Amino acid sequence: MLSRSSFTSLVVGVFAVYVAHTCWVMYGIVYTRPCPAAAQGATGGCVWPYLARRPKLQLSVYTTTRSSIGAESNIDLILNVEDFDIESKFERTVNVSVPKKTRNNGTLYAFIFLHHAGVLPWHDGKQVHIVSPLTTYMVPKPEEINLLTGESDTKQIEAEKQTNALDEPVSHWRSRLTLNVMVEDFVFDGSSLPADVHRYMKMVQLGKTVHYLPILFIDQLSNRVKDLMVINRSTTELPLTVSYDKISLGKLRFWIHMQDAVYSLQQFGFSEKDADEVKGIFVDTNLYFLALTFFVAAFHLLFDFLAFKNDISFWKKKRSMIGMSTKAVLWRCFSTVVIFLFLLDEQTSLLVLIPAGIGAVIELWKVKKALKMTIKWQGLRPRFQFGTYNDSEKKTEEYDAQAMKYLSYLLYPLCIGGAAYSLLNVKYKSWYSWLINSFVNGVYAFGFLFMLPQLFVNYKMKSVAHLPWKAFTYKAFNTFIDDIFAFIITMPTSHRLACFRDDVVFLVYLYQRWLYPVDKSRVNEYGESYEEKSKKKLKAQ
Repeated sequence: MLSRSSFTSLVVGVFAVYVAHTCWVMYGIVYTRPCPAAAQGATGGCVWPYLARRPKLQLSVYTTTRSSIGAESNIDLILNVEDFDIESKFERTVNVSVPKKTRNNGTLYAFIFLHHAGVLPWHDGKQVHIVSPLTTYMVPKPEEINLLTGESDTKQIEAEKQTNALDEPVSHWRSRLTLNVMVEDFVFDGSSLPADVHRYMKMVQLGKTVHYLPILFIDQLSNRVKDLMVINRSTTELPLTVSYDKISLGKLRFWIHMQDAVYSLQQFGFSEKDADEVKGIFVDTNLYFLALTFFVAAFHLLFDFLAFKNDISFWKKKRSMIGMSTKAVLWRCFSTVVIFLFLLDEQTSLLVLIPAGIGAVIELWKVKKALKMTIKWQGLRPRFQFGTYNDSEKKTEEYDAQAMKYLSYLLYPLCIGGAAYSLLNVKYKSWYSWLINSFVNGVYAFGFLFMLPQLFVNYKMKSVAHLPWKAFTYKAFNTFIDDIFAFIITMPTSHRLACFRDDVVFLVYLYQRWLYPVDKSRVNEYGESYEEKSKKKLKAQ
């Protein structure tokens, strides 16, 4: 059996190997080895860029309801850029005619061609093209109304009326189309072409040398849920913003891998909204901040695991509630469950929802330990039995009840007033949504007050030896890491503010740890004291 320190060292070692391996993989993505023969002036075995010839190019964008096209039939030209300059960035908004098939919950595709100027795409043997759907299917967001008056800001969208069910996906319009062309005159080694770029390459033989045509790329990560528009049967035209920018080889390879990762998430059951949260991390931040985010996320994962391990170990061996606020444990359980239900109601990203759900289960188990609860089954009916407290634990409960009495004078009026105000002025999907929002707003706005009973118990007992400081330390690191993620991952504003609230509470705990020095006669978190351990060792000898 591994000791605790050995197991922790093993976990940290595995984490270090994981970070080093990831850095090596990322380096392999952004750095591509050029053809060695090109440096010596040879052409054999190398794949040369066709753009080095500086051809005159033209960009054409067509729309059709078919996923493949032949000649000019059944297609509409929506954008034509003559004398296309691959170095010049541009953005144009065009109106796209929406066919009847697309209005009836169908799909519309965009065909983007890069070809020689003055030549039609299907007559140009050296043209490159790429296809992208301009529509996607999503479940419409439910309408929010005033629960007392029944009024809403907008009428229910026509698409929802036509489907007669909010849980049926309808066609949504992607209002942005982001194009890139790899502009580096990079010479590839024909024997070791990167697999990620190879599928976007089209090669032609020109004399004795092989050339790759311009690499055209569609940035799917820029397609965000917030830009989607519902398509209904009365819509005949919709706006489409077409933007273009050049891209380097390293960024192109990185972006291809990121798009593949997002696609894999959707294959594993992540919804469009969940994948959109991941897209936001990549699109809304620059590459340097993205690298910082990766390292921060890796350390967050490590501290999460260590905090989980030490917290479970602490409560598993917990035999006494001396110095521990039972009401604080109950409140943490209640607030964690409410937050989980709130995030579930708000259809928050699984990146936030799954950890919240795991935390709720752990807090329920802690309540069982704190109340010394045992469950005995009589057939299918459970029977709950509660243990008894000793004199020291009863003293702790007195301090706990005293702190809660003072807090109730402030907390309850604020929560009730906030719930009444939101009922009168804020629109919700249902009464359940209002109830969950009222609870969670109370948790976020005033929930930190329920952390005060533990501080009050610490003050009365002049001790913090009973607290799980190892788990606290790891959670503290994660609290400060959460402050960074609060600006990266999309989440409700109240949940974001709660991340900063925890910082203040932990600083108070640190002050109490400094204020109350260690007394070896006091019990620790396992109901034992240092002196008792010493006596047991002497008896054993």
